[in-house]
Order: sequence, then C-alpha cells, then structure tokens
Amino acid sequence: MPDYLFTLPLAVRDYECDYHGIVNNAVYQNYLEHTRHAFLKQCGIDVVGLGQAGLNLVVIRIEIDYLWPLRSGDQFWVGLSLERVSRLRFAFWQDMYRQPDDKPIMKAKVIGAAINAHTGRPQWAKEIEALLDQGMAAKRPAAD
Repeated sequence: MPDYLFTLPLAVRDYECDYHGIVNNAVYQNYLEHTRHAFLKQCGIDVVGLGQAGLNLVVIRIEIDYLWPLRSGDQFWVGLSLERVSRLRFAFWQDMYRQPDDKPIMKAKVIGAAINAHTGRPQWAKEIEALLDQGMAAKRPAAD
C-alpha cells in the first residue's frame, strides 16, 4: 500500500446508492473532492477563500478505475498524494479502500490547475507551491 500524505475515513449513506444497492458512480467524485478539500484545509488552504480572492482551484481532468463497489453502510477511507505534473498543473493521486479489510475500491488521478478569476487565464498557485516546498509532494503511487 502506498504512503499517503493524507487519509480520510468516510461512510456510505443510504441515499448515495443506486437502485442496485451500490454507490452511484458520480458519488465517488464527491468523496474524492471532499477528501481534497479536507487535505487542503488541514494544510491551511481555504479553497472558498482563494476563490473569493480571485484564484480558483479547478479540476481539469479525472481518471478513475473502479475496482469494487461500495454498498450502503460500508466504512471506507481515501488516501491522497500530491505532485506537480507540469508548469501549471498538479495531480492528486487518490485511492479508496473499504474497511476493515482494506479492499481496494478505486484509484483516481485528478489533475488540477489554478485559474485567475479576473483574467480567466491559468496561473501557478503559490499555495500549492508552498505545499510542494514543504515536502508535501509524494511519489506517484505504484502502478498495478
């Protein structure tokens, strides 16, 4: 199992399930987003405050491999790593595991960027740079 910068325990709620009794595919993205925001908040970065100041952190691409379904009442956790992937982009590597057996549920690569709200143009986020400078960057998780 990879080393993660941040982990967050969560639980499936009944209304997140489809008529098959499993978590709807779109809900997994809510779990991923919640984990990213919790990580950034723990690091002192307020995503809403950044937006109000004119810098929007946005998702520009998501790749998800669904490995096993979650069902109502399942407990699980999300692991997160961060790396810079280009001059203006960063990646969150996020994996999800069911508890208590740590069964892999999904793997995701989320590419983000910062957009200047006044110009509409991308720019590097000094807040993300600060995380990377603090050693928050992690090596890319091992491939399957």
